[in-house]
Amino acid sequence: MGTLAVVALVGRMVLLFSLLTLVPLAFAWFGQDRGQSAFMTATAVTFTAGVLMSLTTRRFRRELQPRDGFLLVTLTWLVLPAFGALPLWLAIPDLSVTDAYFEAMSAFTATGATALSGLDALPLSVNVWRCFMMFVGGLGIIVLAVAILPILGVGGSQLFKAETAGPMKDQKLTPRIAETARGIWVAYGLLSVACMLAYRWAGMSWVDAFMHMCSTVSLGGFSSRDASFGHWDSPLIEGVAMVFMLLSGVNLLLYYAVWRKRSIGVLWRNVEVRMFYGVLAGSILLIAAYLVATDVHPNVQDAMRRTAFHVISVATTTGYASYDYAQWPLFASLLMILLGCFATCAGSTGGGIKMIRMLLLMAQARRELVRIVHPRVVNPIVIGGRAIDDRTIQGVIAFMMLYGATLVVLTMVLLFSGLDVVTAFTAVIACVNNIGPGLGDVGPAVNYGGLGNFQTWVCTLAMILGRLELLSVMVLLVPQFWRK
Repeated sequence: MGTLAVVALVGRMVLLFSLLTLVPLAFAWFGQDRGQSAFMTATAVTFTAGVLMSLTTRRFRRELQPRDGFLLVTLTWLVLPAFGALPLWLAIPDLSVTDAYFEAMSAFTATGATALSGLDALPLSVNVWRCFMMFVGGLGIIVLAVAILPILGVGGSQLFKAETAGPMKDQKLTPRIAETARGIWVAYGLLSVACMLAYRWAGMSWVDAFMHMCSTVSLGGFSSRDASFGHWDSPLIEGVAMVFMLLSGVNLLLYYAVWRKRSIGVLWRNVEVRMFYGVLAGSILLIAAYLVATDVHPNVQDAMRRTAFHVISVATTTGYASYDYAQWPLFASLLMILLGCFATCAGSTGGGIKMIRMLLLMAQARRELVRIVHPRVVNPIVIGGRAIDDRTIQGVIAFMMLYGATLVVLTMVLLFSGLDVVTAFTAVIACVNNIGPGLGDVGPAVNYGGLGNFQTWVCTLAMILGRLELLSVMVLLVPQFWRK
């Protein structure tokens, strides 16, 4: 009966989702593009499915138990991309079901990996929908529902814990979890408005500014252009993108804290934020110097421009490109992808293991080295003036073990399917960490459309595992989860 109660809530999520399809439908209606009928059909199907799921399971509705939150989040993130894929499948000729679902999952998980070519020729409504799904998925429709629909009767704290990223998920700035979620979405919304206006000021059209705002603040990286930011080749537009990628890579709760305390110092006092910006600055200088020294970009100004944009884009797991950086020496391009594994802050819209986990692992390693010399010393781990309990450290270690195992297993599966080692490894890294483009056959100048169906499904699984941070999904595989 518990599972049916979760299905009832998924039905409500589907109903909510059907309202979101009205956004691209409006663009299709006013733009009179060929996606109009596809979105009308998709909206009707999604709404009907939501109603049927809600009505047939309404007698099973009850307050969620703590473990139900994980099941609801996972089911929602599996079901909604299916409905998100429907208008893509209907509107784009010869698009397979596999590629349509992959594209929708990439949007919802803010990964930015695409299987589509000819983006410039797609109906405007389709490009809007791809980017808008990314905007909603950036923070998660679950958090959105907890923020604005407390009438759902959902256990908000369980959903918030399952959905949000980072090892210390119990932090909240307000007594009510719904109020905290609303605060995050207000910060997200204000950042979005500022980003869209900045893109328009820099030279984009209003429509392009809207679409790229959606994929910038979500750190997703979808573009309406095949050449991505290379279409404009504008230092000013790239500068705007860099600013908002850097802002979006920070824990959004901190912006809420800045507003409440009326002090910008909240940001700089946060050790994770300082490390985030410090690692990016150091990496930009290192890679730029390397490109100049190897004569890839002999001009220092050109090297700094190319390096800064792509390091920030890949490290924040956005995945925009203005240039085929796969042509750089392997050291430079691979270092950027590795940065995408950990650089962003917990509580941001970025993917990866998050900077705070890296800090905790480094602190734990340092503590163990001290224990070797002084076995009886009391040496607690302190981050930002706060002592971290051993349960959190154990959770981080467990997460990292699963993370490493996931990368190895999925890479081996793709190698078994026939991919070369560079493509297989970087595709898994890019999908699990929600970066988007990898190297080899999935590099920034190509896309995932060349993969076979089996390979595409493996990458789709990698995206959902990465977006929900492994544990939220893998806990469903533990037999104790299903025991009463």
